[in-house]
Amino acid sequence: MPRYALKVEYHGKPFAGWQRQADQPSVQGTIEAALAKLEPCYHTIAAAGRTDAGVHALGQVAHCDMEKDWDPFRLAGALNYHLKPAPVSIVAAALVDDDWHARFSALERRYFFRLLMRRAPATHQHGLVWQINNQLDADAMQEGANRLIGHHDFTTFRSSICQAASPLKTLDELRVARAETPSGPEIHFHVRARSFLHNQVRSFVGTLERVGAGAWEPQDVTTALQARDRAACGPVCPPQGLYLAGVGYPDDPFEQDTLIDSGKD
Repeated sequence: MPRYALKVEYHGKPFAGWQRQADQPSVQGTIEAALAKLEPCYHTIAAAGRTDAGVHALGQVAHCDMEKDWDPFRLAGALNYHLKPAPVSIVAAALVDDDWHARFSALERRYFFRLLMRRAPATHQHGLVWQINNQLDADAMQEGANRLIGHHDFTTFRSSICQAASPLKTLDELRVARAETPSGPEIHFHVRARSFLHNQVRSFVGTLERVGAGAWEPQDVTTALQARDRAACGPVCPPQGLYLAGVGYPDDPFEQDTLIDSGKD
């Protein structure tokens, strides 16, 4: 059975998260239902990361096994046809080795978070950003973020229901930058690591927002980290500004991919 890697983009608002659920819509379940339209059998796909309810993706990666040989271009186009009208798109598909795995072959995950700073309610960006009414100090937030980079026990920034075997993780990048957009000023967070704990990125962002607002000092981030106590974390921010931006592999399976320009028009 040939195996295919899929680069997936989706809007997280209608879904209870990536993972298939019996009584709620999920991204995984939606793609598996589309696969069943192409080959009428039970399909199970695996992804690089299980995003929570309301979280979006620009570059989620999954893999599926098919019964027949599909041209990757045609597979992506056919899936996009059957995914309508769900806000899920197969941006690219690629044939991979039988032992290639979207999750276990990955070397890093990259997340992107958007925080919009304006008083007027967001219209076009509603559901795509976390909106706050006040301005934030991005430099202070970066100073606080720098204290989280490296190998640490991230118990403080880990959900109480996290199933990871260990709170020890290495954070490779946590970059904070102010950006001027047509909708108003935003703070962008770029986060990169091999793997993450449950709610880790949203815990980072919520804590750093407190630094940017002046309620915390950058040093307080170190104090919270060293406490190894969930109660020491700042507020966990909402999910709608978070995007799984990309996944890194030893060899990019989409290097020779065929992008779908109009598969869902």
